[in-house]
Formats: sequence, C-alpha cells, structure tokens
Amino acid sequence: MDNIFFLSCFLPLALVAHWVIPGVKGKNAVLLVFSLLFYSFGSLTSLALLVSVALVNYLLGLLLRRGTCKKAALTIGLVLDLAFLGFFKYADFVLSGIFGLPPMGMGLTVPLGISFFTFKCISYLMDAYRDGNQATGSFWKLLLYISFFPQITMGPITRFREFAPQLESRTLAVENMAMGLRRFAAGLGKKIIIAGTVASVADGVFALETVDARLAWAGAVCYCLQLYFDFSGYIDMVIGLGTCFGFATRENFNYPYTAVTVGDFWRRWHMSLSAWFKDYLYIPLGGNRKGELRAGINKTIVFLLCGLWHGAAWTFVLWGLWHGLFSMLESLNVIPAKKLESGKGRIAGHIYTLLVVCIGFVMFRAGSVAQGLQMIAAIFTGFRFTAAGTVALFRLLNAETLLVTAMGIALSCPVSKKLLALPRMGKLADRLSYLGALALLVLCIIKMAAGDFAPSIYAQF
Repeated sequence: MDNIFFLSCFLPLALVAHWVIPGVKGKNAVLLVFSLLFYSFGSLTSLALLVSVALVNYLLGLLLRRGTCKKAALTIGLVLDLAFLGFFKYADFVLSGIFGLPPMGMGLTVPLGISFFTFKCISYLMDAYRDGNQATGSFWKLLLYISFFPQITMGPITRFREFAPQLESRTLAVENMAMGLRRFAAGLGKKIIIAGTVASVADGVFALETVDARLAWAGAVCYCLQLYFDFSGYIDMVIGLGTCFGFATRENFNYPYTAVTVGDFWRRWHMSLSAWFKDYLYIPLGGNRKGELRAGINKTIVFLLCGLWHGAAWTFVLWGLWHGLFSMLESLNVIPAKKLESGKGRIAGHIYTLLVVCIGFVMFRAGSVAQGLQMIAAIFTGFRFTAAGTVALFRLLNAETLLVTAMGIALSCPVSKKLLALPRMGKLADRLSYLGALALLVLCIIKMAAGDFAPSIYAQF
C-alpha cells in the first residue's frame, strides 16, 4: 500500500467503485474483486494457493456448521493449515538449520501475508468448532475475509465473527470517508517519514562489521522506532481504509513503549496477535489455571511459537524465548510485576521494560545470532571509541535523522492524545488535522516518487 501505483490508481478506483455500486452485496463483490486483483499483483500462483486454502477451510467449516465429524474436521483443518504454512515458510529452516541437510532449493515464492491469512483460517475453524453458527455458508464471504486487501499483508488478525456482520450491513458517509483518509495519511506519514528516516540509521549500524557503544545504542533505538512506526503506521492505514469502506477494524497498538512490564508491553504491542495466541494457544494449554509455574511455562511456549511465527531463523527463536523468559519471571513474581505497575515502581518498570524490549529487538533485527550477540555486547561493553566509529556516527546521525528520531520518541508517548484532551484544543486540532493530513500525503508521495523510503518490515512475515 506504500507505492505510487496503489495511491494514484488502485485505491481511487476501489473507493469510487465501492461508493457508486449500490447495495451491500454489490459493494462486497467490488471489494472481493479488488482484493483478488491486489493479491494477483504478487503472483498468480500465490493467488491460486490463497483461493485453494480458502476453499478447503470453507468446506471444513461446513462440516463444523452441520456438526458432522467436528473433531476430525478441526484436526484435518489445523493440520492442513499448519502444514501449508510450515512447508512454505519453515521447510528450509528445518532441513538446514536443525538437521544440517541442504535446503530443498525448489525456488518457491512464499505467498504474500501467509502468516496472517493462515492464522485467520485457524481462528475461523476453531471458532466454528466451538460454535457451529460461527461458520458461514457462503464461500465468497470467507474468501473476502481472508483476502481483504487492506489486511492481507500485515493484519491485524481479525476474527470472522467480527468481520462477517459488517458484510451484511455497514454505513458509508462522507464524514467517515474523510476521517478514514485522514488516518490513512497519518499512517503513511509514520511509515514513510519517521520509519523511513530512522531506518537509514538502523540499517547503517547493522551493516557495520564492528560497532562501539554509541553506534550500538543508536542502531538499537532507531530500529525500535523503525519497527514501531513502520508497523503501527501500516495499521493506521488499514484502519483508515476500513473506515472508508465502512468497516470497523480493531486497534493493534496502544503506545507499547510506555509499558512498565513485559506483560504490559504485549498487551499494547501487536494486540491482535497477542489476543490470537491467548485465545487459541495459551488458554487451551491451561493458561494460568494450573499454578504460576505452569502459567510461566505456557507463556514461554507461546513466545517461542510467536518468535517462529515471525520468521524461520534462530534470531527469531531467541527473541521469542527472551520475551518468554521475562514473562515467566513476572508470572513467578521473581520480577515483581505488580509493584512495577504501581505508582512508585512505574519509573523502574519503564526502564526495565524498555531495556528488555530494546535488547530483544536487536536480536530480532540481526542478520545472525553472532551479529546479535556482538551488538548486545557492544551496548554494554563497547566503550573503546575510535576515529572510524566517530566518523560513522556523525555520518548516520545528521540533522534530519536526529530531528526525526526525537520526533519519533515524542510520538511514541501519548503526547498528542493529551494535547487533544485540553480544553478548546480538540476542535481546533481536528479542523487543522485535515490540512495537515493533505500536506503529509503530498510530502509522502514526493518521497515515494524519489524512492527515498524503506520497504515495510512486516511484509516479510
């Protein structure tokens, strides 16, 4: 969604067609056509696979809807969905990274957004297993749910029970269209201007063979900002487009860098994924019903699989285990989460959580475990400064990157939310925000036309 063709051609056509075609069924048909067209730009083979996955899950959903062979239908569906995800995303990692065998080398292209739409299918089947009425008798509705183009590449992971009622009835209004486009522009600005600018610092640091503490901290902080503004910016775009088409989309971020514990962080970061793991893995494993130790183990399992969900590499596995470790320590009260969340302990909680998250994201970003460990070591011990390091630091941290980094840090906190809550500030800011959104959109298009931005990070997942 962050390219010139999408903004200048695809999106305007989709909005106009959806607006002028009468009736909710006609509008759904428009969205389905544009969603399949959007996905086909990546690969026709991937489109065929997407439709096949939707068809299989639809047929299994019919069995669940009728109450026929429910356990068998659910088991077959879960095995097929996970096998599909595993084959395309993890086969080479298992062969080479675990068993030391040569990768298959089949040259297969991983279908776009496979991690997101596979999890949608799993949630659909599990909800239908628990309540057959959650399954649909319409293949086209399920296909639109899975392929809906604003969400297909990076989520959020919505549930069919949230999406389906809006296929039956939704409201379109000029005011909603304006608000949706404003939020879309804000998200595009976060992605192109903030994430794109700090990405140059993060990429520059991680491309260096050796770094000192100054460079390591600069790279770590800028990558944390890049990841947040890239992904949250995209989600803003998704929510904005959903509003334009009459859909309400769940929020996915709530100022995660203001968290005071790791548990609090995951209640604020990628909330749809956290909710998915909680509902379909953590609670079925027993949740916290079997004591603190078992709850900690369950959380570790969840975070291990969360790491693998993000990518087939040991860096993601270690990132998941890192968060699982601290979640377990908080569950066992080794790290006193309740005290950190109280008034007196919140400052210590902020520092602790930001440090854990930042160190974890260094490993998440690293090209290898060795590079990740080298960067983490430099953060804490790299105090031998050289002239080459100083030159690299000043080359990366120029006036623009410093200004945008400061802006990113400020916007990571609910500063704008508090300003809008001030008396007489809300209405004025609301009116000016539309002009600001227009100016932001123009600036983003200029930067995109110049190719001066980084590709979306979460598209690879």
